[in-house]
Amino acid sequence: MASASPQALFLYTIAAAALLIPGPTVLAQLTPDFYTSICPQALPTIRRVVNQAINDEPRMGASLLRMHFHDCFVNGCDGSILLDDTSNFTGERTAGPNFNSVRGYDVVDKIKTELDRICRRSVVSCADILAVAARDSVSILGGPSFTYSVLLGRRDATTASLNAANSNLPAPFFSFPQLLSSFQAHGLDLTDLVALSGGHTIGLARCTTFRTRIYNDTNIQTNLAASLQRACPPTGGDNNLQPMDRTPAGFDTQYFDALLRNRGLLHSDQELFGGGSAASDALVRLYSTSPQRFAADFAAAMVKMGNMQPLTGTNGEIRSDCRKIN
Repeated sequence: MASASPQALFLYTIAAAALLIPGPTVLAQLTPDFYTSICPQALPTIRRVVNQAINDEPRMGASLLRMHFHDCFVNGCDGSILLDDTSNFTGERTAGPNFNSVRGYDVVDKIKTELDRICRRSVVSCADILAVAARDSVSILGGPSFTYSVLLGRRDATTASLNAANSNLPAPFFSFPQLLSSFQAHGLDLTDLVALSGGHTIGLARCTTFRTRIYNDTNIQTNLAASLQRACPPTGGDNNLQPMDRTPAGFDTQYFDALLRNRGLLHSDQELFGGGSAASDALVRLYSTSPQRFAADFAAAMVKMGNMQPLTGTNGEIRSDCRKIN
């Protein structure tokens, strides 16, 4: 019998990764079967809408994954990133890391509308929509077996913080110590940092996020820098896009392969290899040669991140419109 391909093993391992993740008694009050009785079609509905959005535009998968990350890193996974500004607070959409960058709000709106129709009432939180949509995006771009159990039961915030969004999100120009410090401040560790950064194996980045690297960094492959400089001039073209790795529509290990060759697109990406941490360097090497290990660590880190300060029980609310409080 022929041995399984690395891709097949990658997909198989992520399906099994949920077995390694602590159960809901450990992770707050969240549980993978939260909607089983109150709306059994909730998760299939989210996947259907996400699948259609990615079919329409493959880049949307990376955008939905990133939105969940940006939500969780600002006062927890509470859907606050979705709120429009009000007279009482300025929301997170116009924060530096989010403005003209985070996208997919219309997809979330469509998911919410479909859920309320299928469930016949508003029972699925916007925060849970973000968590499931991120998982489904990874699944769709990595293959039907690329999945993990999402813990559910989050409730939605009734406020947002522009200042927190500006200060809590790691920036593309961060050094390795700054990256690790940012993740540790959110209860995440070195393995979580490297594994979650592997989410950059899908999607595109704007010129403004990598301009400084391609004109100033020395740890970048010369021909890559020259190519990127043609696409991203010293001034202008801020929104010109470049792929994060060679396969931006496929969730794989090409991102880590690129780091080994000084081909990381963002300064913060390349800092994971050669940025001064032998432990981080070792993880990059490991993930580049072991899709199975990357899959398992990524799944565990996503669940861990998704459990950052969730609102549960009677805290927060279930928004009927993800863009505004009830």
